[in-house]
Amino acid sequence: MPPAKKRSRAYDPVRTRTAVFSQLGHVRGAVRTLTPGQLALPTRLGEWTVRELVAHIGMAVTAVGRSLDLPEPAKPDATVLDWPFATSVSAPAIDAFTRRLAAEHPDLDAYLAGVEEALAGQLDAHPGSRVLETNAGALPLADYLVTRTVELVVHTDDLNAAVPGLDIPYDRQALAAATRLLADALAVKAPGGSTEVRIPPYAVVQCVEGPRHTRGTPPNVVETDPLTWVRLASGRLTWKRAVEDAKVAASGERADLAELLPLMS
Repeated sequence: MPPAKKRSRAYDPVRTRTAVFSQLGHVRGAVRTLTPGQLALPTRLGEWTVRELVAHIGMAVTAVGRSLDLPEPAKPDATVLDWPFATSVSAPAIDAFTRRLAAEHPDLDAYLAGVEEALAGQLDAHPGSRVLETNAGALPLADYLVTRTVELVVHTDDLNAAVPGLDIPYDRQALAAATRLLADALAVKAPGGSTEVRIPPYAVVQCVEGPRHTRGTPPNVVETDPLTWVRLASGRLTWKRAVEDAKVAASGERADLAELLPLMS
């Protein structure tokens, strides 16, 4: 796991909380409309069906409560930038847990309603400074909540890809937080100043070793939109396909990010 040496960006905890509940609400609204046939559709996540994907979305949110149930670490020993690189560590356990949840909760709307209610109570009861033991290390609650925007945005996109015409919207603040966290994670993985990665309107980062740009137009520039960036960083889209489909504009000899992506899986 790459060390998070870059100082983490500050996120407004009130806006983060609003974004999480807004995106979860968008998902709930869409899930209410799904037919049994749609819930049985395959997804791009291995053998998971849409039903299991929805169960996993709830599981990603309830991770906050599961961490709160653990003894509180003495102090943080990680930053939010460590999180993207730790997401694949528990994949087998996550798969088993997800399948069990899907089997135990036939009414997915009721399940997500319970998830939402529980999270609200937990955030009301604990300050953002409360330290949690997470898969990435000990993090403050406020920082860990930022990672939930990534989970919600990525899996909203998975749902939209699985169910034609579903078109769940993306909360602007949730998409912004997810984009910024994953852009900053790239700068951690490939520190440097030779390449500028632009993801308007949410993020610009300098990365990749080499001659540092100081003024004028950078010699190496990558530009894409937020949702394409989230797909690249999460492994839902390959660099080659994104360039071929003109979803990414890349210029300069150090502007090929294929070997650096995805950042999480």
